[in-house]
Amino acid sequence: MKKEDRPIGIFDSGMGGLTIAKEIKRLLPYESIIYFGDSKHLPYGDKSKEVITEYSVKITNFLLENNCKAIVIACNTATANSLKEVIALANKYNVPVYDVISPVAEKVAFTFNQNVGVLATKSTISSHIYKKRIQKLNPHINVHELATPLLVPVIEEGFNNHEISSLVLKTYLTNKKLQNIDSLILGCTHYPLIINEVKNFYLNKIQVIDSPLIVANYIKQDFENKKLNSSSESPFYEFYVSDLTPTFSKMAKKFFGTCIYLKVVDIFNTI
Repeated sequence: MKKEDRPIGIFDSGMGGLTIAKEIKRLLPYESIIYFGDSKHLPYGDKSKEVITEYSVKITNFLLENNCKAIVIACNTATANSLKEVIALANKYNVPVYDVISPVAEKVAFTFNQNVGVLATKSTISSHIYKKRIQKLNPHINVHELATPLLVPVIEEGFNNHEISSLVLKTYLTNKKLQNIDSLILGCTHYPLIINEVKNFYLNKIQVIDSPLIVANYIKQDFENKKLNSSSESPFYEFYVSDLTPTFSKMAKKFFGTCIYLKVVDIFNTI
């Protein structure tokens, strides 16, 4: 296998990262993908930094051992807590690391409006990573953060586009922290599945930011710059999980857009 034809490694705490994998597959159709969803330990949003980092490093090591040419941290919480450690490990293999926050922060800082809202897990919000990244690039932007811990389980259980998700969203989106925003970051890779519900709530009057598309475009451009593009006419896609449930299998299709075969692998037996 040529160096450029090696797969892209993508990981998340569960299935949410499949929204990133889907966009990468669409924009980079010649690229092979190895995906790992840590379904055994989801959600990451209510875990400590130390535990999240331990899991993230284990998964990164698994992807590197499977000859991945790049690592994509398709999890906002893992990015907020473990980016430094993942980069340090990947550097030993001379492998670039991409996260789901930096490209979005850069895009927002120079493209969108002045009052930006952020919805994310408790851990991501408590790190203030979006606010720090955006205001470092453009200190004139106001960033309004709100932890939305109920959204992941609502989506995981298949209640998006349902009266339950509508009630939860209404409760969060009417919070005073989000008043007068002109754009909104959905700071969790699960949230693209409710993007239309969010847009409908705001009657399409604010910019709801499509994070997976921004991240995939960023990776595409960087691959071109680094000459990492694959020319393979037969890319492969492998999907691994740390635990498998019927719900997970069913929802994986919704996140990725097509049926996929999930393989269970235990990489945490030393934890």
